[in-house]
Amino acid sequence: MSFRAVLFDLDGTLLDTVADLADATNAALGQMGFAGHPVEAYKRMIGDGMEMLARRVLPAEQCDAAAVARCAALVKQEYASCWSRKTRPFAGIPELLDALAARGLPTAVLSNKPEEFTQLCVARLLGRWRFAAVLGQSPRLPKKPDPAGARQIAARLGQPPGEIVYLGDTDTDMQTAVAAGMFPVGALWGYRSREELLAHGARAVLEQPSDLLRL
Repeated sequence: MSFRAVLFDLDGTLLDTVADLADATNAALGQMGFAGHPVEAYKRMIGDGMEMLARRVLPAEQCDAAAVARCAALVKQEYASCWSRKTRPFAGIPELLDALAARGLPTAVLSNKPEEFTQLCVARLLGRWRFAAVLGQSPRLPKKPDPAGARQIAARLGQPPGEIVYLGDTDTDMQTAVAAGMFPVGALWGYRSREELLAHGARAVLEQPSDLLRL
């Protein structure tokens, strides 16, 4: 197949963000009097927005709407001060972005991370590269796996969805790509398994970023 653009997920695909997210969330839980979780556990918890993250980390018996709202607000507050302490592009991502730019392929980013943090992470840590669109979670846009954001980006790119590779690391990403009519590709350097990606529609699964160039 011939592809004309690449749409990236952010956390777990372009950037390794889990340690900073874990630190922020554990700090929020501590303020609420709850125990935190190991960093490794957060690889299964992140990816669906901060409200869902709060639901997943709170004790089941303490997961009412007020506690979820307070936890999510505290996570945002903590993350604002620590988001860049440990977060870096994954190995091979700078070289992949350079190669895509050299080929003249447009790229974009779609994340369930709140819009302000999505824009901040891309600007500060991926500012060497030009993305045609960068969208995060906001009241204006339903979260992934709703395909609205992906379709909006396809329109902005001026490309048919079927000619856009969607690269992500979670079931949510694969479901988004399928619903938007894009070509779903799983990133194994991220936070989820090959089995999860294939079960939710991945048509290719990559071991390392440079493998994308073969498509």
